[in-house]
Parts: sequence; structure tokens; C-alpha cells
Amino acid sequence: MKLSWMGQYRDVVDALIHYCNIYAAAYKIEKMEYKGVRYSYSQIQVLEYLLENEERNENMSAIAARLGITRSNFTKIVNRLVAKGLLEKDYLPGSRKALKITVNALGRELYDAYARDILRWHFSPMFAELDRLDPSDYAAIHDALYAAMGGSSYLEEAETQKRS
Repeated sequence: MKLSWMGQYRDVVDALIHYCNIYAAAYKIEKMEYKGVRYSYSQIQVLEYLLENEERNENMSAIAARLGITRSNFTKIVNRLVAKGLLEKDYLPGSRKALKITVNALGRELYDAYARDILRWHFSPMFAELDRLDPSDYAAIHDALYAAMGGSSYLEEAETQKRS
């Protein structure tokens, strides 16, 4: 049976589904290693976000929402990264709840090594394909991906289930 509802976008949807399934299968597996520290894509995403947004001093809920993960999953990842010696957690002055999470020297080193590797064996081929497009098209790709996520209530549902 031919599925016609995707129309001219079938090949794009097919590639996106394929990519997402492969990524989902590897997301939590600690298959990468640096100086004896094993880590996963979910963990590296947290390191990356914290490094890129150090000056924001966002709370954990805001960071989790930006990453598209539940607060409880974010907390678990942060705790694993602290245990691995990659992050430091301190309470903000005058607060018993608000935490400041920072990437320490080993975390920065690990991320730098990861960035070199992931660029070489993953993103360089993708960037080469994107170079075939006009740079003004990048915003449309970004907007299309976020529009696809706009109909999803996954995070809200997951948070509600955790509270019940």
C-alpha cells in the first residue's frame, strides 16, 4: 500500500525516522570513552548545553526543557556526570534547592575530544550535504524540525506520569 499522506516529503520523513531510530537506540548507551570515563550521547548533550550556556545560570527544569528531556531524566544524567567527575554541583548562595551545575576541567577535556571525533565521523558528512543548499534554507530546516515536534506532548505526559 502506498502511503500518500506524506506526499513529496516521504523521502525526508523516511530519512528522519531512520536517523531518529538509530539515535534512540544509542542514546543512553555508554559506548564512548575518554581517559577511562565511559559516556553516552545523552550525557554529552548535557555537557554540551552547560558549556554553551554557562552565563545563563538556568535552573535544572529550564535546561531539561531546552534539551527536550524530563526533569527526572536530566537529574539522573547530571548525577551520573557528577559521579564520573565531569560536573560539579553547588547550591546557589542563600538557597537550599537551587543548584549551580558547572563543567569541570575533565568534563571540558572530554567534550573537546568528543567534539573533534563527532565532527570527523558524523557531522562532516552531514555538513557536506548541507553545503549543497543555500544557507538561507537552514532556517527552514530548523523550523520544520521544531514544527514537527510542536504536536508532541511527550514531555508533559512524562512529567505528569512521574507525579502520579
